[in-house]
Amino acid sequence: MSFKSTIQNFHDKHYKLLLLLPLIILLFSGIYLASFYKTHGDIFKKDISLTGGTTITIYDNLDLAKLNLDLSSKLTDLNIRDISDLSTGELKAVIIETTTEGQEAKKVVEDYLGYSLIEGENSSFEFTGASLSQSFYKQLLLAMVVAFVFMAIVIFIMFKNFVPSAAVVLSAFLDILMTLIVIDIAGIEMSTAGIIALLMLIGYSVDTDILLTNRVLRRTDHSLNLRLFNAFKTGLTMSLTSFFAILVALIIVAPFSSVLTQIFTILVIGLLFDIFNTWVTNVSLLKWYVLRKKK
Repeated sequence: MSFKSTIQNFHDKHYKLLLLLPLIILLFSGIYLASFYKTHGDIFKKDISLTGGTTITIYDNLDLAKLNLDLSSKLTDLNIRDISDLSTGELKAVIIETTTEGQEAKKVVEDYLGYSLIEGENSSFEFTGASLSQSFYKQLLLAMVVAFVFMAIVIFIMFKNFVPSAAVVLSAFLDILMTLIVIDIAGIEMSTAGIIALLMLIGYSVDTDILLTNRVLRRTDHSLNLRLFNAFKTGLTMSLTSFFAILVALIIVAPFSSVLTQIFTILVIGLLFDIFNTWVTNVSLLKWYVLRKKK
């Protein structure tokens, strides 16, 4: 018996049991997210772009470890990162983020450095109020919810069938939920770029699910298993191509841009979950639906 036949026979016998895997992960995710929300008051940790505060960019080559050690007791919620030249790797600037008020933060940093920080010459400053950041945060969340709802509407219009459409929407939801749980466990502070990455993930999530559902429901020239296998070959190629392209980009830009690093990190995590949810969750639900419909 060939490897392909072995896999098909295994799936024919156990495709319903495979649904226990996403169910267990879903239950764990729900419990963990509820616990996280109770502890932190939100579904993820937010960085300064979503909470408000002061950002000071210093155009100098400074020791980040020493800077963080010396200023951590003087500035609240301190976060320090660097900007490097993409081609040479040379340190170009240091970014200090804190929730301490602008003038107070500037004075603390100037006292530490021993020289004045002048806007446009050796530094730049940005202060975002807490109310403005909170408003922006709510708008981003609303945009994500609206995007997800419209995606679901389009899917239901496209397939005009509740179960397959719901399977596509469920897979996309699980991709985002599971990615969010990994972000929380890893302690990553979400920025505006991170929420934008979650928006992008909606698009990445549904493309292979639409491919799979189209192949299974609208092609009747082959057996169900052959349609699933052909969709798997095409869909997995698409997903792995995107995954490795983004992974390479993540490795290249990680030392130079925190914004792109967060976007690519979230997409890499999300694409891995998309492969799981498309070819375990969605496939099992579709197979169950088609076989039951035949009976």
